[in-house]
Amino acid sequence: MENPRAWLLVNETAKAMFGRMEKERPSLVFPPLNHFSIRAGDVVEITGPSPSAKSEILLQAAIHCILPWEWNGICFRGLEMVVAYIDLDCRFDVLRLAQVLKLRIMSAYGSTHGTCRDSDKVSPRNSFMDSQADHLDHELFLSCMKRFLYIRCYNSSEFLAALKTVHHGSTSSREGLGVSLYVLIIDSIGAFHWNHRACQPLTKDGNTWEKLSLEKLTENVVQEIKNIQDVQPLIVLASKATIFGSATPTIHAHRGHSEGLKNKNKDVGNNFSYREYMSPLWQSLVTKKAFVGISDVVSSDGRNGEFPTYVCEWIKPHEDHLYKFVVRNNGICMVS
Repeated sequence: MENPRAWLLVNETAKAMFGRMEKERPSLVFPPLNHFSIRAGDVVEITGPSPSAKSEILLQAAIHCILPWEWNGICFRGLEMVVAYIDLDCRFDVLRLAQVLKLRIMSAYGSTHGTCRDSDKVSPRNSFMDSQADHLDHELFLSCMKRFLYIRCYNSSEFLAALKTVHHGSTSSREGLGVSLYVLIIDSIGAFHWNHRACQPLTKDGNTWEKLSLEKLTENVVQEIKNIQDVQPLIVLASKATIFGSATPTIHAHRGHSEGLKNKNKDVGNNFSYREYMSPLWQSLVTKKAFVGISDVVSSDGRNGEFPTYVCEWIKPHEDHLYKFVVRNNGICMVS
């Protein structure tokens, strides 16, 4: 090391550290998870079969976080914070992120200019004011995308390495953008669970080693998340695929899901059973949990066609109510 003294120098004063740790952090409010306050320190698990709009919900949260509260006099009601998106199933659609973000921006400009613009069918704008808005849209779009950190992982080792580097990325973003990491998104937390089990060596005590290995992996993941939250208070959102007895559960299966949590092999509804496969150590880390799924109902607004209706039910804290929503071009919309 050329300069040992430089390595010993602190890069943050105690005053700056306490200011960062004690800073008031806003709650994350976005549909369909807008019925309970999600704050720094929460670990929220969004579980459900595929497809059930889990990735869309994560996308909605990311966009709400990277949008500013206000930009050039126009209110977007965002948090203007940094999001770290860890993609474990490698199916993230960046074009979908860009589409929803642009439509959210143009919709805000449309309402400000006194127009009733349909975000699903954005018409060309020809006036001088609209051309200025286009320029501002582009500038704001780039500003928002700089606050979106994307990490793709192909195995559990890369996932652990990504968690270890999240804090460094947060420090870099705080220095470069002036804002800190506030939401950590993990898309498909159970993506490597079954692969890891299948790759265990078969020995005389194979089952014992398998359990220890899986437990150690989960322990490392949980510990890394706790380390991040100790240094940088943030919100963790994680999606997880659900195992049912059938690939196409109905809405009745959704309503019985909370009871299925009490007995992980209990029948859910009439034809399906739910089984929790994640470690109890991970479950103890989760502070809030929501179940999402697709229903048999099709919604239509008579203008933009038909959309499949999804349902969301809070499991932790428990709330015996189904919230319905649809996914449109401009994001998630609640259905009354």
